[in-house]
Amino acid sequence: MGAELVELEPGRAVTRMHVGPEHLNAVGTVMGGAIFTLADFAFAAASNSHGTVAVASDVHISFVRAATEGELIAEAVEVSRGRTLAHYDVKVRDGQGRIVALFHGTAFRKDQPLKRRCD
Repeated sequence: MGAELVELEPGRAVTRMHVGPEHLNAVGTVMGGAIFTLADFAFAAASNSHGTVAVASDVHISFVRAATEGELIAEAVEVSRGRTLAHYDVKVRDGQGRIVALFHGTAFRKDQPLKRRCD
């Protein structure tokens, strides 16, 4: 898919994807699945950034505007984090900074350390 992790710190992650023809649907806009995957990648990185395994338990996305070309950037920010559940908001923006999609994810935090930590 060509997405990359460009920033990572505890509770926050930024991912980026350059839009190519492989990301477009039949009407020439970026497929919802590609946008969702970019947002989910940022969510996964942010939710695992504290050094313990976190897995998605609930996610949803709202598509705000169509994207057709250029670059998409997703920024995940931790809203709350408890012992077992954490919540993240992800904004996906186009190259002009306009919001393309809003994603919210709830992660279940397992009592299992990751091999690699960010903090």
